[in-house]
Amino acid sequence: MRISTHHLPGLVLTGHEFSVPLDYAEPGGAQIKVFAREVVAAAQVQKALPWLIYFQGGPGSGAPRPLEKSGWIKRAAQEYRLLLLDQRGTGLSTPVTTQTLASLASPQAQAEYLRHFRADTIVRDAELIRTTLLGQNEPWSGLGQSYGGFCLTHYLSAAPQGLREVIITGGLPPLEHPAESVYRATYRQVRAKNQHYYARYPDDIARVQKIVAYLRQHEVMLPRGGRLTARRFQQLGLDLGASDGFERIHYLLEEAFVTGPSGRAMSQRFLGQIEQIQTFESNPIFAILHEAIYCQGAASKWAAERVRSEYPEFDLDPSRPPYFTGEMIYPWMFDDYP
Repeated sequence: MRISTHHLPGLVLTGHEFSVPLDYAEPGGAQIKVFAREVVAAAQVQKALPWLIYFQGGPGSGAPRPLEKSGWIKRAAQEYRLLLLDQRGTGLSTPVTTQTLASLASPQAQAEYLRHFRADTIVRDAELIRTTLLGQNEPWSGLGQSYGGFCLTHYLSAAPQGLREVIITGGLPPLEHPAESVYRATYRQVRAKNQHYYARYPDDIARVQKIVAYLRQHEVMLPRGGRLTARRFQQLGLDLGASDGFERIHYLLEEAFVTGPSGRAMSQRFLGQIEQIQTFESNPIFAILHEAIYCQGAASKWAAERVRSEYPEFDLDPSRPPYFTGEMIYPWMFDDYP
């Protein structure tokens, strides 16, 4: 169902909402809403363009919200009618949040509910949307970023008839290797990123050591109620993989301390920015299901936590530069993040 249309300079954006089964094995049972935003160049609105569906990274993140005609969306809009899908549980698609999960009676009920928010069901949603918008026999193209590539790989196996072509940027599931192999490779890469970071900003070694020491000596509460522990602070390394990640971390660290009525303290600006960067609380699917995307028929059993012991340089030893961690999920996060 088309629910809204608005315009940006050079773009026309139309929101669509679809009712889909929570569990496709019970199509007559509970229903949820899935939202997707159609984006087309203003000059191309009347043309019969081929469709391109975009699968966002994550899991647990909504699709991009266009602010202007720029970047890859500008490029895609030259040739396609683009569909930005809020994968179920994200954005406007019956979101999974701390608030919505709290409405379920028990952890077991939450786990049963979250079983329906994996890539296999996301693909079922995409196929329902395709046949609704394009018809049964008209395929579309798929673009997958990071976890979106995992979704498209499943799409190619489960419903290849729905795809004309697939473009994947940086997301392929490990078909034969366990999660441990993924994290061993990731820790090596993050270790190298830390080394490059400190080579660019050598003064940040002392700066990070001071922050870690302060966090170990004080209980630091974040504006929304979480605790900033030293191990949570290390997770800023998620940004090391971004093209401007080194700079974002560096400029953030510069603002870590202020002098208040009781002496040196963590600045509110610094703490607020950390909350904005670390989205595990607002996007709990990422924390809960992320490690599972690497699994092939076996539980991960906290693979990132277990493999970390093989890389002692990530231990916070005052005698050496403190290393940031990367895209890993740890069991202690469910204590440090409310």
